Amino acid sequence: MSLPTITRMTIVPVAGHDSFLLNLSGGHAPWFVRCVLILEDSDGNRGVGEIPSSEGILKGLEKCRSLVEGTRLNAWKGTLNNARKLLAQGGPEERGRQTFDLRVAVHVLTAIESALLDLYGQAVEMPVADLLGRMGRQRDEVEALGYLFLLGDPQKTDLPYPKAENPRDDWERLRCQEALTPDAVAELARAAHERYGFRDFKLKGGVLPGEQEADCIRAMHEIFPEARLTLDPNGAWSLDEAVRVLEPIRDILSYAEDPCGQEGSWSGRETMAEFKRRTGLRTATNMIATDFKQLQYAAQMNSVDIPLADCHFWTMQGAVMVGELCDEWGMTWGSHSNNHFDISLAMMTHVAAACPGEITAIDTHWIWQDGQRLTEAPFEIRDGKLAVPKTPGLGVTLDQGKLDEAHALYRSLDVRARNDATAMQYLIDGWSFDPKRPALVR
Repeated sequence: MSLPTITRMTIVPVAGHDSFLLNLSGGHAPWFVRCVLILEDSDGNRGVGEIPSSEGILKGLEKCRSLVEGTRLNAWKGTLNNARKLLAQGGPEERGRQTFDLRVAVHVLTAIESALLDLYGQAVEMPVADLLGRMGRQRDEVEALGYLFLLGDPQKTDLPYPKAENPRDDWERLRCQEALTPDAVAELARAAHERYGFRDFKLKGGVLPGEQEADCIRAMHEIFPEARLTLDPNGAWSLDEAVRVLEPIRDILSYAEDPCGQEGSWSGRETMAEFKRRTGLRTATNMIATDFKQLQYAAQMNSVDIPLADCHFWTMQGAVMVGELCDEWGMTWGSHSNNHFDISLAMMTHVAAACPGEITAIDTHWIWQDGQRLTEAPFEIRDGKLAVPKTPGLGVTLDQGKLDEAHALYRSLDVRARNDATAMQYLIDGWSFDPKRPALVR
């Protein structure tokens, strides 16, 4: 069967609004930037993908244009392989010191992959989840966790952070206010549960002294004693500090995400293995096992139980392959996320639906971006879950008007990549990133 031909590739950098979310790298700016890739075929269909944006990513996509346009959907795997080879000619990718540092080639591949899979699924009348992995769809619902942050006070800056004008519920109100105490974090959890029905919660740490962040977990446990809770300081703590902070709350933690990292002559994989030995806690990571070679070493050293395979930097097929390995090796698959629009939410949902065996509730920033959309009907989190569509492709339809608005916002800003230091300098004069010091510990 001869399938349609790709006739046009369109690259659209976009921007959205963000709250003053705090993390080890600093504080989120009032905006985040993403890139939407649109592929059109000879039947008039459109396939889409969403990834982070940077000048390097935009150039990488443009570099691949001639390899994509004019190809048949039958050859989508070959198209991706040709793009992979072309991007590899630039040499090995550098990885920065911060967790949001970009891996250009993989992001570029993921955008092309998502749009191709979306179009191919439409052509053969199959959802993307049914096309991924060795066995396709494994579930019709994907559980998500409530991904919570400590929040800076936007009133201490002159930056245009979103304001809660006429909030429809407590979540819309609280996500625009300062939250730096256990009670405030517990209120965020309550509001997120009321709106989205979450059963599990994760707190992004690496902001306050570890014991204060542990108190935030205790406060959430008091309200939701049955919830699976975790704390993620992005490797900010030393091994000894991680043990000291988390052992007292081990009975209310489901697992510890990147509690420690590289330290002296020890690699992050070695410190995590030792942390597990000392505490008996399960561990998750999006820092020490971010490609297949790192995952091999992490598994050999028993460093991690839950690899968090973000499809944006593993590719969608790669993230599902991690899930298949986890199923074979007796591990648990999970998903990391960064700021994103609703196309990424669809991509993550299909990937999680195709991972076999035990998976943990997926991370998603969508609750912080909810209300901003690029599609006509974004996937909804209800009762803590995302329904996996049975419509062909990704199951989303671009809203051209909303896409144009997001692109216009991008063009109006002098922002081309993420920078978490600027907002922090309103709170602490001369603030700079330190991978071993929580953001507000200066």
